[in-house]
Amino acid sequence: MDGLKETGAVLVKNGSQVMDKTSEYIDMGIGFGLNYGLKILGALLIFVIGTWIAKRTQRVLVALMKKKKVDDTLQTFLENLVYILLMIVVVLAALSALGIETTSFIAILGAAGLAIGLALQGTLGNVGAGVLLISFRPFKVGDFVSAGGEMGTIEAISLFATILHTPDNKVITIPNSTITGANITNFSAKETRRLNLVFSIGYGDDLKLAKSVLQEIITSDPRVLSDPAPFVGVLELGESSVDFAFRPWVKSEDFWDVHFDMQEKVKLTFDEKGISIPFPQMDIHLNKTQD
Repeated sequence: MDGLKETGAVLVKNGSQVMDKTSEYIDMGIGFGLNYGLKILGALLIFVIGTWIAKRTQRVLVALMKKKKVDDTLQTFLENLVYILLMIVVVLAALSALGIETTSFIAILGAAGLAIGLALQGTLGNVGAGVLLISFRPFKVGDFVSAGGEMGTIEAISLFATILHTPDNKVITIPNSTITGANITNFSAKETRRLNLVFSIGYGDDLKLAKSVLQEIITSDPRVLSDPAPFVGVLELGESSVDFAFRPWVKSEDFWDVHFDMQEKVKLTFDEKGISIPFPQMDIHLNKTQD
C-alpha cells in the first residue's frame, strides 16, 4: 500500500509539472502571437496597401504620359521604373514593420546598385541617351538622317540603340550614346529642301546664254517650287571655269529625283546649245630668255 501511494504521488507530481510546462508554453505562444502576430499583420497590411498604391500610381503616371503624348517606349520604361522603385520602398517598409533592421539592406542595395552601374556603365549611358532621343525627338521613325557617322532612314528607336536602314539596303544598329555624342542632321524635318548645285562653263562660252539656259531649266520643272524662289547666278570666277550657283527649292520627298534629273538635263542642254563644261586646266606661258 505504501508503494502504491508513493507511485501515485509521483504521478501527481509529474502531471503537475507537465501542466505547468504546458501552461508556460501556452503563455509563451500567446506572448509571441501578441508580439509578432501584430507585427506580421502590420507588415502584410503595409505590403498589400503599398502594392495597391504602387499600381495606382503607375496607372496615374501612364494616364498623364498618354495625355502628354509621351513616346510609348519611354512610357513603358518610366512606368516599370517607378513601379520597381515604389515596390522596393514597400518591401523595406514591411520588413521594418517586422522589426528587421533595414539599414543593412539599404546599404547592400546601394552597393549592388553601384556595382551594377559600374559594370553596365556603357549600357546605362545608352539608356540615358535613349531617353534624351525619345524625349527631345531630333528625329522620328521614317526620317532620313545622318547620325553617328551613318546615313539612312530611321527604322526603330529603342532605349539602347537606334536602327538605320541605308539607301543601299543595309541595316545599321547604332548605340544611342554614339548618336547623342555627335551632330545629328535630319533631312526630313522640314517639308522643303534646297538643292545646292554648281554648274561650270568655259571662259570662252556665252555667259548670258548659259545663265538663260539654267534659268529655263530650273523654272520649267514642275517639281521646283516658286516660293521660295529658285536662284541662278554667277558663283565664282574659277581658275579654269565660270561657276554658276543653281539653287532650286523642292519638296523633301522630291530632293534626290530632282538632284539627279537636273544634272542630266543641264549636261544634255549645254551640249545642245554648244556650251562647254571645261575640264580642269592650267595655262603655262614660256618666256624665252636670251643668254
